[in-house]
Amino acid sequence: MEVSPSLGILVSSLTLLALVFFLLHLYNTILLKSERIKRKLRMQGIEGPTPSFLYGNLPEMQKIQLNTIKASSNNQAADFVAHDYTSTVFPYFERWRKEYGTVYTYSTGLRQHLYVNQPELVKEMNQMITLDLGKPSYLTKRVAPLLGNGIVRSNGLVWAQQRKIVAPEFYMDKVKGMVGLMVESAQPLLKKWEECIAAQGGITADVEVDEDLRELSADVISRACFGSSYFKGKLIFSKLRSIQQTFANQSILFGVTNFGFLPLKKQNKISNLEREVESLIWEAVKERRQECQETCSSEKDLMQLLLEGAINDQSLGKDASKSFIVDNCKTIYFAGHESTAVAASWCLMLLALHPEWQVGIRKELAEVCKDGSISADSLLLLKTVTMVIQEALRLYPPAAFISREALEETQLGNIIVPKGVCLWTLIPTLHRDPEIWGSDANEFKPERFTWGVSKACTFPQAYIPFGVGPRLCLGKNFAMVELKVVLSLIVSKFSFSLSPKYHHSPAYKMIVVPGDGVQILIQKI
Repeated sequence: MEVSPSLGILVSSLTLLALVFFLLHLYNTILLKSERIKRKLRMQGIEGPTPSFLYGNLPEMQKIQLNTIKASSNNQAADFVAHDYTSTVFPYFERWRKEYGTVYTYSTGLRQHLYVNQPELVKEMNQMITLDLGKPSYLTKRVAPLLGNGIVRSNGLVWAQQRKIVAPEFYMDKVKGMVGLMVESAQPLLKKWEECIAAQGGITADVEVDEDLRELSADVISRACFGSSYFKGKLIFSKLRSIQQTFANQSILFGVTNFGFLPLKKQNKISNLEREVESLIWEAVKERRQECQETCSSEKDLMQLLLEGAINDQSLGKDASKSFIVDNCKTIYFAGHESTAVAASWCLMLLALHPEWQVGIRKELAEVCKDGSISADSLLLLKTVTMVIQEALRLYPPAAFISREALEETQLGNIIVPKGVCLWTLIPTLHRDPEIWGSDANEFKPERFTWGVSKACTFPQAYIPFGVGPRLCLGKNFAMVELKVVLSLIVSKFSFSLSPKYHHSPAYKMIVVPGDGVQILIQKI
């Protein structure tokens, strides 16, 4: 069948017209929108580095990062504890802060960001209760295989619904009842380290603490929230960790010049791991459901609450109910143990450098826990270990950022934040600001917390290791109690110093971790 020339011309014209309309739409909705947002911010006196076309400030960020890596490899700081790692881990933010101040704007690709490290504005973010500031969707979308659409990733009413179910599990009265479980979970670690000492000559042992603490923390969260031991969920944790490590090799913050898309091989690996994790969690959920039907208990763990929440929510269909349960289990399995384990590693590193604080904790334990056992009541009286944890979280907060996206136009102080702008607050910069903490801001001095956070600095709202506002970490009480229990037990059994193998290398891998691990020399007391 022949096509007339006029019909061919018409088809070609319509195709060309459609392409022109598409390009105009693209230009108007993406390029012009981005330019309008930049102009709104700059009209308010907010300056920042000059972006390039399409890629924004990505090329500059990558160049600064590369130059910093080269420089740091040739010049390792001897006095590393006084060294502010933000200038090496996040060098672009620090360079721009020095040039443009505590509030500036920059862009990644066509997305506009607002850096906010002014204490007064952080305080206002902390007091905002609106749902119009959520987690940046472009950022959390990348970690969806790890966290699903659970409470860490979701926004708006979905987030509020999940918070209503999850938050009560971590109220202090509930956490107090988990102290015995935490003490029990720590026993295998203590025994393992005693065996290490015996195997290495009977006096001292050189141990790397990170994986042991990760296993301990995973066991605690498994048993406390899901009614199973770490060994039952070991495969889930292992696969979640593999997903995290795959992401850690990419810059989760600003991506690369392929606009953040992972290579196909890595994407396939993550997809396979994601399916395996979801299958394992769903098997655990079905087992738990069966247990719930066979034994009715007034004490419900988090998995039971998630099951009931999904069943009672009429707006959720069968598939949505399954996703609701699995996604929140993934979030809590990962977020509930990884950050706490990393915080414990940093605490042990600092205590190894400052043995006088080990002595102080040990002395207080002897006075408070006269029978040698730790209880919920005795934890309230352990002030020294609390101060140590607070100072460690000041210097090495696992969460490096407060990140928010303006889901609607929002006013923050005198700034009108346009819809779509992402706000970033760099926590370690606030935590090491001499104007807030004094001239010793880079030193490990737990005594600054003797009278609590309110007296520790000139602007207490600048202490934000667990975040700000409605999105404050739900596991704050759980993490603090677990850290107190674990550190108290370790210090009561062992004295320790930093191993010669230790290499100070803070690295950002979704959270700030000891890049090469924490190695300590332990000796049994």
